[in-house]
Amino acid sequence: MNEALFQFIWQYSLYQPGGLQTVSGEPLTVVYCGKMNRDAGPDFLEGKVKIGKTTLVGNIELHVKSSDWLRHGHQNDAAYQHLALHVVYENDVADVAGNAPVLELKNHIPGHVIAHYAGLMQATQKLPCAGQHQQVKSITKEGWLSRLLAERWEQKLADWNMLLENSAEDWRNLLYWRMAANFGFKTNATPFLMLAQSLPLNIPTRHKDNLVQLEALFFGQAGMLDDDFKDDYPRELQREYDYLKKKYQLKPVTQHLWKFLRMRPANFPTVRIAQFAALVHKSIHLFSQIIETHSVKEIEALLDVKASSYWDTHFQFDAAQKQVSPKALGKTSVQNIIINTIAPIQFLYAARQDTHKLQERSLQLLEVVPAEVNNITRLWEDNGWLAENAAQSQALLQLYNNYCSSKRCLECSVGLNIIRSATTV
Repeated sequence: MNEALFQFIWQYSLYQPGGLQTVSGEPLTVVYCGKMNRDAGPDFLEGKVKIGKTTLVGNIELHVKSSDWLRHGHQNDAAYQHLALHVVYENDVADVAGNAPVLELKNHIPGHVIAHYAGLMQATQKLPCAGQHQQVKSITKEGWLSRLLAERWEQKLADWNMLLENSAEDWRNLLYWRMAANFGFKTNATPFLMLAQSLPLNIPTRHKDNLVQLEALFFGQAGMLDDDFKDDYPRELQREYDYLKKKYQLKPVTQHLWKFLRMRPANFPTVRIAQFAALVHKSIHLFSQIIETHSVKEIEALLDVKASSYWDTHFQFDAAQKQVSPKALGKTSVQNIIINTIAPIQFLYAARQDTHKLQERSLQLLEVVPAEVNNITRLWEDNGWLAENAAQSQALLQLYNNYCSSKRCLECSVGLNIIRSATTV
């Protein structure tokens, strides 16, 4: 038994409520366990218990052993002097909590509760509940996934709110920065964001009708136009950038930030930068179009772009390929952008505008986008939990990264159901 599990058992009433009595022999009924307190002071606030014919309302403190009261120094803390109840797993020292009645729960906790918790904590698999979560009802899992998706977006959008505030509430800037980071995908997200932030949106907007100048701006700011090139195309970009750099007093990011190793050539940052330039070249009022978008097909049309013709035979400058392959933004990449940029920015905008209909639409977007395929979603699938859409795959990523990997089973609805289940595992 540990303190976290003991608090969990008390909070969710995972003990046998019949026949409870204080250590002095008075019958006891728990009317309300109290509100869990995560700040300083007693563990549960505003609890309510009936002892004999007397009803007590007040704070409740929990300890694995009553002697922990002394070990924690509560005898010298005024916050613990007027408790409604002192709950202990084992009453190893008598009368430590002053006049507070004491309830010992050791003989009232079913063995399966402790056994199931120990099984989760001692599991060696990446998923502590592997082989057990199938016993949890689907409606419980679905409700938990919805909460996890909301939690994931709350964490992500907290950072986006800061970006929005730093750009004087300019939603176009936020979309520009986040879209750029998304084009870098996981490996090059940071340098792509740095690139966008080093090039104020009003500059590429002025040159959006000239694709060569856009490419020069983006490749130049990426630090990729400093070499002695052989091909005419990069040399033309070089000349354009030299002029634009002086005109706007630009300072590029350093080239070494970009990663090429262990990447498929189609995902090279050179290709992604060319595609991003093509998107800016094509876009007209992109933010308002994205906010007003009603379907995945409409979004796919907005993101239907491909890199300029030079990249049909190149993945990097001065390195021609024999095979001709136009570098269009693939369907999987578009779906990734919907999941990680468009749906969240719609949700954030709706939240700031207090528009519930648009919030629902942003969630519905994820429900019609296929589930992501990665190491974590494959792990869940191998263990019998298949994500049906992107909303569920995002939630399963949150579940694994924020709960399973650190064994926060006591804070997980699935873990709660497993622990409280009387079924032998």
